[in-house]
Parts: sequence; structure tokens; C-alpha cells
Amino acid sequence: MIRDAALDAAIVTTPDWTHAAIAIELLRAGVAVYLEKPLAITIEDADEILRTAHETGTKLYVGHNFRHAAVVRLMHDIIERGEIGDVKTVWVRHFVGNGGDYYFKDWHAEQSKTNTLLLQKASHDIDVVHLLAGAYTKRVVGMGDLMVYGDVTDRDTHEGETVRDWFSHDSYPPLAQTRLNPVIDVEDVSMMMMTLDNGVLASYEQCHFTPDYWRNYTVIGTEGRLENIGDTAGGVVKVWNRRHAAEWKVDGDLEYPIEGVETGHEDADVLTMHEFLAFVARDEKVTLSPVAARAAVAAGALAARSLRSGSQPLDVPDLPHDLVEHFARTTTVPSRTPTAPSPAA
Repeated sequence: MIRDAALDAAIVTTPDWTHAAIAIELLRAGVAVYLEKPLAITIEDADEILRTAHETGTKLYVGHNFRHAAVVRLMHDIIERGEIGDVKTVWVRHFVGNGGDYYFKDWHAEQSKTNTLLLQKASHDIDVVHLLAGAYTKRVVGMGDLMVYGDVTDRDTHEGETVRDWFSHDSYPPLAQTRLNPVIDVEDVSMMMMTLDNGVLASYEQCHFTPDYWRNYTVIGTEGRLENIGDTAGGVVKVWNRRHAAEWKVDGDLEYPIEGVETGHEDADVLTMHEFLAFVARDEKVTLSPVAARAAVAAGALAARSLRSGSQPLDVPDLPHDLVEHFARTTTVPSRTPTAPSPAA
């Protein structure tokens, strides 16, 4: 295809463990790449992709579409307006109600192909934490386990099938699931704590056997707190910015309706694709640097390494200055600039 089709650009939506090899081959051939998140399943592969894009000068865009979701743009705008003051901590809870069908009936369930669902699933949220807090993770601690789906003995390879063939909302409760992947060694509960390089503290929790399916952000600043109830149209972002006599107050002091689609993320997909095509065709700058995509991979991959090794704290390795500066030239918003590794390292 590279040899015969005279390609201008390619959209890579292949399984996660193939991202690095395919993206690197395309970049070396001078083909602009839209690479679905996660950027890669290891820090080493992520860095090699960035290094190849830098050395070849080929355009690279990573599909972190959730940055364009209405709920994320709304929360970001509230923070930018100063309605909760300076952000000090971000908490994320992700209830993955369809997790058994989406992630435990095919290759997603295997560490060798996914590494961790803190990448395949959580890379969206880690990236959004970085966006809302204005910094990247520098230290991470993970905790998690395979708590439910490993006990299900009914297994199947699903040869020739895709998720549409087996998905059903009737697949509940979780232990009643059938035809799970023959190999399951990723965690169905994962938690991580992050220290960001501007001092913000963040946490992320993910569970794949809840009955409901949505993500909840809480952002606390020096002058208030915001929280989303729902993450698509019909939901609301609430802001509490003064004290009350009542010990708890369900209504926010300010409430902002979430716009966009009622389910899914088609609106964010469209905005993401528009940005990529404008980047390729007209050299317009983008809102997501591949450096940010690498930061999400680094935090998620190290959290998995931490949770699998007794929850030891791990530090994110710095990205060399030349890579940071290269991608900053095509990004519209100022991004945190990691320091290059010291000579001693």
C-alpha cells in the first residue's frame, strides 16, 4: 500500500500492540499518521514513535478524541474562567458498565496485547487530568486486581466475530458472563494516584463490572469545586463556590448543562478528524501534542507496573528537549515542557 498508493495520510485504528510498528513504518515513508489512542502500550515504543516523527519530519496526530468532548471542554472553560480558583486536586471515577463485553471477550484481556486497561481505557482520562490540571504526571502509584472476570470459566475465541456479534446489555451480573477470552490477565479493577509536576495531586479509579457506564470528574481548587453528573448531553457540570449551612447540598451554586451527543462520542470524533485533516492539508496547528499522548502512556504504563509490583511509587522518565520542542511548534496551546534527562542519568 505504501509503495503503490501514493498515500498522503493514513488513519491507524489497528489493535494497540500493533500501533508502534505500523506508525513507524508509515512515518518513515513520509505518510502523515492519525494514530488512535493509546499512542503505544509501552513508554519505549511511544518514545520511538515520537523520535521517528521528529527525525523524518512527518506529521503525527494522536486520536485523543475525548479532549474534544463537550463535557471536557465545558470543565476546561470553567477552570480557565477562574470559577474554582487554582486547581489543586483532580479525582476521576470511571464506571465501565460494558467492560465485560468490550474488554474481556477479545485481545483487550491480554497483557501482551494491551498491557493494561489503564492505557486502552484510561488513557483518555489521564490525558484529561493533565489538561484540566495544566501539567503532566511525574510520579505514580498503582493498585488493582483481576477480581471478577478471572473466575468465569466459560471461554471462547470468538473466531470471525466482532463486538457487535456478542454485545448484549443482558450480560449481567458479571459472573453470569459467557464466552470470555481464553486468556485474561489484565485487571478488571485498577486505581492510580498521580503527583503532577506542578504539585497537583490526582487519582483515577476504573471498574469493569459496574451496572452503570459513565465517568465522573471532581476538580477542587482554591476557590471551589466542580463535578460532572453524566458525561454526555442531558448531564450537568456543577460548581460549588461558597460554604452553606447544610452539611451537604446536591444543587450546585452554578450549574452548566452538557451539550453534544446524548450517547457515545461522535461529536468529539468529528472535531478530532477535522483537526487532523486541517493539520495535514493546511498546516494548521493542533490542540493535542504527541508529547501529551506520550505523557498519558507513561502514567498508565507505570501505574500498571506499580500495581503489579507491590504498589511501589515510580517516576516518569523525562522526554528529551528536542522532541518536546519539535512538537511544540505544531501545537496551539502552551504545554508543560519536561526537562531533559540530566547528564548523570
